[in-house]
Amino acid sequence: MTIDSGGDAGARKPPKWGPRGTAAAMFAARVSFEHVSHTFGRIPAVIDINLELAPGEIVCLLGPSGCGKTTLLRIAAGVERQSEGRILLDGREISGPGIFVPPEKRGIGLMFQDFALFPHLTILENVAFGLRDLERSVATQEAKSSLRRVGLAEYEGAYPHALSGGEQQRVALARAIAPRPAVLLMDEPFSGLDQRLRDNVRDETLAILKETRASSLLVTHDPEEAMRMADRIVLMRGGRMVQSGTARDIYSNPVDADAARFLSDFNEIEGIVAGGRVDTPLGPVAAPGLADGTAVDVLIRPVGVRIGSGNDREAQVLSSRFLGDHSVLALTVAGDDRIIHAQLSESDPPARGSLVAVAADPAHVFVFAR
Repeated sequence: MTIDSGGDAGARKPPKWGPRGTAAAMFAARVSFEHVSHTFGRIPAVIDINLELAPGEIVCLLGPSGCGKTTLLRIAAGVERQSEGRILLDGREISGPGIFVPPEKRGIGLMFQDFALFPHLTILENVAFGLRDLERSVATQEAKSSLRRVGLAEYEGAYPHALSGGEQQRVALARAIAPRPAVLLMDEPFSGLDQRLRDNVRDETLAILKETRASSLLVTHDPEEAMRMADRIVLMRGGRMVQSGTARDIYSNPVDADAARFLSDFNEIEGIVAGGRVDTPLGPVAAPGLADGTAVDVLIRPVGVRIGSGNDREAQVLSSRFLGDHSVLALTVAGDDRIIHAQLSESDPPARGSLVAVAADPAHVFVFAR
């Protein structure tokens, strides 16, 4: 299919993805980071990272900009050489004090944030670019197969500028999986897409990763994206790993207040532990493991603000906003001037000015020493 290079890619309906279950399977590898550190000049970027990626596992490196997650990805790819430590692939050292295997010899695929497609090559030529060690006819067939899986077989003769951002992302994915890498590295591959498109592309990409069974390391700063994509999340801060676990583990048991804040919004209340509890506008909450007199921050998720009969604190609704699948309230409790935010699943929330009974759900309350 030939596409008019002057056409508006955003004006046409995106093509459907290929049938699920048709992506070529790969021989997944185990990736090990052993005491990996890296500095830029005197500035530490990655500090003593010990991490193992199991064969076929999808791990998300999650954290704010500048926390070292992209640097760690570049080290794994061989684009950057670490200052200290070793990288092993199935137990074989590929980067360390005495050895450095170049990127093209590692069997590792890499998807960049900006897709990095060659503008002068057709879509098919872009996808086949990493298959230069194969006979041309074989490389072409492998590239065509990858394009069919991402739903772009009809666009093989087009050039990147004729495709939308979402379609270019599909091309980048097809190019990454075409050589059947043992490991696939992805650096914020969905950050340039609008929200509605991003959800679809993420879901289809996840399906392909599961089909290929490639070991995958994904960099993101979006907690929801990490929770949707990952078998395991590694939370990074200041070049260090601060917590590792499943989405449920990290969401339900954040290691500290900063980890909790990064994963979701909170009502934050300062307090003092007395009798193993802390008083808040929503009632007393438990402070396990903290001595009486300890100054603490109490974090209460908006979804953890209960509204209904039987609660012993009364609040007035200052504002009530319906947002489709949930509603958001701003509340003030009698005798306290702090604003408390609540998120409700109800489609008919209390109106502005209403008086409601409130309490805190212990599952969404965290108490940390300040």
